[in-house]
Amino acid sequence: MDQLSPELQPVLPPSAKPAEASAPRRKSVTREYFEALLVALALALFIRTVFLQAYKIPSGSMETTLLIGDHILVNKIVYGLRVPESILGFRPPGLPYGRYLFNLEPVRRGDVVVFVFPPDRTKDFIKRVIAVAGDTVEVKGKSVYVNGERQLEPHAHYQPGPESYMMVAPRDSFGPVKVPEGKLFMMGDNRDRSYDSRFWGFVDRNDVEGRAVLIYWSWDGEEAWPLPVRWRRFGGMVR
Repeated sequence: MDQLSPELQPVLPPSAKPAEASAPRRKSVTREYFEALLVALALALFIRTVFLQAYKIPSGSMETTLLIGDHILVNKIVYGLRVPESILGFRPPGLPYGRYLFNLEPVRRGDVVVFVFPPDRTKDFIKRVIAVAGDTVEVKGKSVYVNGERQLEPHAHYQPGPESYMMVAPRDSFGPVKVPEGKLFMMGDNRDRSYDSRFWGFVDRNDVEGRAVLIYWSWDGEEAWPLPVRWRRFGGMVR
């Protein structure tokens, strides 16, 4: 028989009642808010560190491709997974800081990239890749030659200033030099007003942080907001 016999059934005192299952305590609204906030911040930090980061263009060295006041998005995973210089200013031991854990796409000539500035590693610079490892690069009369061939550069912009007479070399006459293994040669699109590899040398491949992909915001000056917004630049691809 499936039914328990009377002597095996529990006998409760007359005043006793079966305990009811206690309902789980609900988190307070404040606690839920802060937990959601922490998750959102951690996710934002992860995305910023690994996938996508926003930058503002502060100088005219990349004109007319990028203008002062352009805000851009940089794809940080396109070349592989790079461990940043630090994590929120800290460097826990055991991580290869400033190096790639693995590579995906190669850095190519013509890419507009953000990289750690070699003379001052606390700064990020943005330039165009002119030559990669194994290439021989030379500048003759402002024209760029790679492996002996003059480059057709529709993005190159020339804007001489009052100081131009002081900067003929190495700005207008440079090289030839061969790019070492693991290095890159960078130049700004505004060739007359760019402080780049012609002056301070090569960039290590591991110091490339990502490729510029999109202009998401642009204005002429913060003080005159909102009048000088460059609406036509919104959504423009960086090429």
